[in-house]
Amino acid sequence: MSKIGIGLVGAGWMGATLLKRIVERDDTKVVAVFQRNRDRAEEVLTSLGLETSLFTNDFDSFLATEGLDAVFVCSTNEAHGSQSIAAMEAGKHVFCEKPCATSFDEFVKQIELEKANPELITMVDYLMNFDTLEDEIRAMTKRGDFGTITQIQINYRHPINIAGDKVWKLAADRMGDAIGMGIIHSLSAMMNIMAAQGAKPIRVYASNSEVHKRDFEIPAVWNLHIEFDNGATGLCFGNVDQANGYDAYHNIHGTEGGLIFDSYLDRPQKIRFWSNPVTDGKWVYPLDPDRCRANDLDQHIWPESTTTPDSGDVMNHQTHMCVAHFLESIHAAEPSFLSFVNSAPVAEVGWASQMSASQKRPIDLPLDYPEASKFFSKS
Repeated sequence: MSKIGIGLVGAGWMGATLLKRIVERDDTKVVAVFQRNRDRAEEVLTSLGLETSLFTNDFDSFLATEGLDAVFVCSTNEAHGSQSIAAMEAGKHVFCEKPCATSFDEFVKQIELEKANPELITMVDYLMNFDTLEDEIRAMTKRGDFGTITQIQINYRHPINIAGDKVWKLAADRMGDAIGMGIIHSLSAMMNIMAAQGAKPIRVYASNSEVHKRDFEIPAVWNLHIEFDNGATGLCFGNVDQANGYDAYHNIHGTEGGLIFDSYLDRPQKIRFWSNPVTDGKWVYPLDPDRCRANDLDQHIWPESTTTPDSGDVMNHQTHMCVAHFLESIHAAEPSFLSFVNSAPVAEVGWASQMSASQKRPIDLPLDYPEASKFFSKS
């Protein structure tokens, strides 16, 4: 397997973590790191045993680096769109941290470039999708364990870190919006669970609140109501300002079963599900082997290695899985399910939610791009 030449943009908290995952692999070679702060870049490079000569603070020379095949865009939010577009225009594969863009027109340009250059592999890092729990829920949905999902709720409440050099997240022109900042993780998980049974979002109604504990320039609290074309309804309560821990609560209800995940509970109680065809309608606690065995349901015990989205610490997230997925997509020349094009419905829910909250009305999906472009150019 040939080595993929990797360039990293942004050696901050997430960028440094992803770079560590890249260095751990045998199929990659780090060829450049673009970072405005030389001291930070050299600190990260040295800690990973890489040459400090890989550092550059000139983006054009970064893109022109010999042997550069793929770019990991991990800069602050407002730069994601322009940097990923420039990388694609330079013929590079692109791994982009969320949000894919804070400008609607840049979001549209990303999609246009991918469609015009199908040989380029792109991916938006909606990281929650790589937790084992999400894999299992999608598999259960495809098997029909829940029947037809009629109601689904996935929250995202997490007080994002604004300490020190992360204070930029308070600024509207740098963060973009709270949905793209974090809440979109839950929306992505929801969209992909519903996609597992062929359902697509058709309408969204959103409201927000500026009742904050911290000085965000944009609404940090969101309430999203999403309608799907199979008649199902999705709810997401989002909050990037305050929460007592990390709330990624799931509640799935279908015609034949359901599942609840509560990230606040101790591990044995975090997950419970029932299914008429699978558990004879009994509630099962798959992370509690003793309880399963006591109820003669030991066939439903999940492995100890099962991961769940219950922490804001990226080192505890499935960063190795998301990096592996992107690089394997490049090797296979197969689009990621999280490419700019394939994940566009997720981003559209975010854009439509902003329109809905502003206009105080439901917004139909898929979006009318020219209409949305006019709205965001005026706002």
